[in-house]
Amino acid sequence: MLELNYIRENTAEAAARLSIKNVDADGILKQILEIDVRRREAQKELDDNLAESNALARQIGDLFKSGKAAEASDLKARTATLKVLAKELQEKFDGLLQEQNNLLVQLPNVPHPSVPRGKSAEDNEIVHREGEIPALYEGAIPHWDLASKYDIIDFELGNKVTGAGFPFYKGQGARLQRALINFFLDNAIEAGYYEIQPPLVVNEASGYGTGQLPDKDGQMYFCDLDKLYLIPTAEVPVTNIYRDVILKGSDFPVKNVAYSNCFRREAGSYGKDVRGLNRLHQFDKVEIVQIQHPEKSYETLEEMRSYVTGLLRKLELPFRILKLCGGDMSFTSSLTYDFEVYSAAQQRWLEVSSVSNFESFQANRMKLRFKDENGKTRLCHTLNGSALALPRIVAALLENNQSPEGIRIPSALAKYTGYDTIR
Repeated sequence: MLELNYIRENTAEAAARLSIKNVDADGILKQILEIDVRRREAQKELDDNLAESNALARQIGDLFKSGKAAEASDLKARTATLKVLAKELQEKFDGLLQEQNNLLVQLPNVPHPSVPRGKSAEDNEIVHREGEIPALYEGAIPHWDLASKYDIIDFELGNKVTGAGFPFYKGQGARLQRALINFFLDNAIEAGYYEIQPPLVVNEASGYGTGQLPDKDGQMYFCDLDKLYLIPTAEVPVTNIYRDVILKGSDFPVKNVAYSNCFRREAGSYGKDVRGLNRLHQFDKVEIVQIQHPEKSYETLEEMRSYVTGLLRKLELPFRILKLCGGDMSFTSSLTYDFEVYSAAQQRWLEVSSVSNFESFQANRMKLRFKDENGKTRLCHTLNGSALALPRIVAALLENNQSPEGIRIPSALAKYTGYDTIR
């Protein structure tokens, strides 16, 4: 959630930066500021009411001590009137606060000044590309056919037991999943991240805290009886560990890593571009989360970008990094780098990671703060990234490394799988 002080002091700038996300915010910003004036007026009335009530209470006490009970009783009548008025003022203030908050949660985060303008993925800026596109042998096939050929992933069985987008991993396919998870976790721990195993369901406050709610309500699986949401990413429970927490400056950086199942409804996802592992409703992902001092968050973003780059190099996958344009960014992000690997049999790029800086947007929702060197309480900055999401990594590994003799496993991963070829 955008900070109210930022909107008050930089209204034109906020509108201009939100326009990069193709959001016309002039009207809603005006409403927020109009309500803010009325809310502050109501706050002043409440403060004045309290001050008068406290003054009267002291006078009444003095009068009773002086034996002037009749005069004290006259003043008590005034305090009774003030109590009724205070209740009315509090209700007015609370209503304005809720009305203002309902508008604030509709506004996405403002993008960083470096974010390019654009409306869709076609307008993203390629900032790095690395690795050779493999030349496959004649007769090479996409990963969904490889999965069937080697009996390592069963999409039809998943459809039977649950539905489309919930595959079964079998034999060497199951071991490949487990190997990738351990590979990603071990690399993160070596890089200084602290491992967390989080719950797979969260409450509404947690979904609100990281910005999935109310923006992505329809994309999350909801357990109605318990009012809990299945997580779309480990970012949600891990970041919410620090909801309503005040850190010390010496705590930075906070670095956590978590493996989890992830659940996304992805309503309306059909066609060849989402076939096989390209888009699932349940998938595995290792997530890195950092909480950082505001002055160091963009330096940290580049460090996280470099870290994910290192993972893809170890997996020997051709990849590229894109800086997302305003129209392709998430609701909560200020700046996002997407990582895509090349899927040789499909002859297309597949997104495998997003690394983002949210600045104070999530922290403001969660009341995640720290004490600076002057003792002032300030909002932290939050960042996260996929390191990595498994399905499309698996798709690219299978497709790019296939041969008539089997599917080669990269050497960095082979010590985790226990085999170097899928046969």
